Amino acid sequence: MGPLSARLLMQRGRPKSDRLGKIRSLDLSGLELLSEHLDPKLLCRLTQLQELDLSNNHLETLPDNLGLSHLRVLRCANNQLGDVTALCQFPKLEELSLEGNPFLTVNDNLKVSFLLPTLRKVNGKDASSTYSQVENLNRELTSRVTAHWEKFMATLGPEEEAEKAQADFVKSAVRDVRYGPESLSEFTQWRVRMISEELVAASRTQVQKANSPEKPPEAGAAHKPRARLAALKRPDDVPLSLSPSKRACASPSAQVEGSPVAGSDGSQPAVKLEPLHFLQCHSKNNSPQDLETQLWACAFEPAWEEGATSQTVATCGGEAVCVIDCQTGIVLHKYKAPGEAGHKKRWSVLAAAGLRGLVRLLHVRAGFCCGVIRAHKKAIATLCFSPAHETHLFTASYDKRIILWDIGVPNQDYEFQASQLLTLDTTSIPLRLCPVASCPDARLLAGCEGGCCCWDVRLDQPQKRRVCEVEFVFSEGSEASGRRVDGLAFVNEDIVASKGSGLGTICLWSWRQTWGGRGSQSTVAVVVLARLQWSSTELAYFSLSACPDKGIVLCGDEEGNVWLYDVSNILKQPPLLPAALQAPTQILKWPQPWALGQVVTKTMVNTVVANASFTYLTALTDSNIVAIWGRM
Repeated sequence: MGPLSARLLMQRGRPKSDRLGKIRSLDLSGLELLSEHLDPKLLCRLTQLQELDLSNNHLETLPDNLGLSHLRVLRCANNQLGDVTALCQFPKLEELSLEGNPFLTVNDNLKVSFLLPTLRKVNGKDASSTYSQVENLNRELTSRVTAHWEKFMATLGPEEEAEKAQADFVKSAVRDVRYGPESLSEFTQWRVRMISEELVAASRTQVQKANSPEKPPEAGAAHKPRARLAALKRPDDVPLSLSPSKRACASPSAQVEGSPVAGSDGSQPAVKLEPLHFLQCHSKNNSPQDLETQLWACAFEPAWEEGATSQTVATCGGEAVCVIDCQTGIVLHKYKAPGEAGHKKRWSVLAAAGLRGLVRLLHVRAGFCCGVIRAHKKAIATLCFSPAHETHLFTASYDKRIILWDIGVPNQDYEFQASQLLTLDTTSIPLRLCPVASCPDARLLAGCEGGCCCWDVRLDQPQKRRVCEVEFVFSEGSEASGRRVDGLAFVNEDIVASKGSGLGTICLWSWRQTWGGRGSQSTVAVVVLARLQWSSTELAYFSLSACPDKGIVLCGDEEGNVWLYDVSNILKQPPLLPAALQAPTQILKWPQPWALGQVVTKTMVNTVVANASFTYLTALTDSNIVAIWGRM
């Protein structure tokens, strides 16, 4: 296809007309067009054009002077576009299609949302959630660049040339101002440069005004740009937002969030947490009306280096697995696979499993599924990686089996070849898996519908199919056996937190003392160290978690609250006898965000997890909301 002609435009335009100025819709798809074929002098004669289809061509760029100021719909799918900044010439654009452009990334999606504030749909999906993410990013970047500007200007001497210093500021801001994950650095540095240049321009204006006799030279150059650079807000967006209700409530002896004082038992002051983001990223068919999809499983990415921490969390529910950056609230990746639940492993491979009995291995950074294991014939209830061997994966199914797999190391094409190492038989459905912290390559604990059980998982033993070695019960009487355990986590190498053995309580017990006193018994009563007060609900399957580095236990409830327990005093000096029921350190009350024009007043928090440094806390609900708290 050669350059476009007026005759071709009139042939493919609607309504049919012999004047280009009357065409409102134009289909130029599938013509093998190159970027140089788009003649601005010709296309700018389409003064009333509202819809343009350029899909299925060979476009690498869009000319930045097409003059289509009334364009509302643009389709550029299946081209070779590598940049989206030229789209800013279409200020009235409402619908945009960019699918099938292999060189565009999540950074370009964010740029599109920033450049086109009237955009409603991108690739057929509602654009408001991405716009909300960009708004949060823009607000934080503006604040950080402004702070960097104030610090930079304070260090300048009076003899330094202002123009050169301001050019140096832009370079230093791009180099030093950081926010969000590395995968979004292209977007954040792009915005940092823009904000910096706006600050410099505003400063020059201020200097000119200051030189006039009407204005005092002390006029604050840093304050005016702060107002100019406020984050954009689309007036008719309705993202999930926080209502002004209280963020925490107190149990009879719990501390209210925002009033951290040292406890009488010597525990640390209550930490301050504030709600940061509320996301509907698991919606069925991407519908903003979906407040029913249940979210069940999540896990933080382990830190890459010792002493570091992660702010990336994987969440699972409905038909999707999402990878979210907690600092910005941006969904970095979204994978569609029916009925999934997942767990993150150290070298950025996400294992996800669910209703079909399949385990999918997702390469997080590459953004695709790189392996499938046909693990069970029935649905998979839970799974976890071994902390002792990074390629070993436990899967537990409704077929009453737990299987240990070695998924191996991916080859150069990111393909896995998994092998089955062990099969562990259970007498009831396994709900939670927990390798024993002090010997993860030797013993595995599981909370099951019928109680808490332990298996020998040493690979140097000849038997490859094994039954439960010990069942743990939570009181002396045999009537305590057979009770569901739906929450299980090690708080340190010795102390286990478990839930489900008694209504309204979480039990802390000693693995070391319990295991050391078992003898040859197959049923053993656990050595209880403490009981923690929890909700009195009769509902089950609220999963608890622990933050071992901080001595914290977490659990959600049927009211949307998060119960937080600082048990560091028990870890330091376990009591000889169980003390009275211990109240939570804090109860984070459901923050009641707005959705669909109304307050979501109540929900169930199925799962709560925190990263290792306890800087971010993520809660999954029964109402398709991922709630993220940040430590203040």
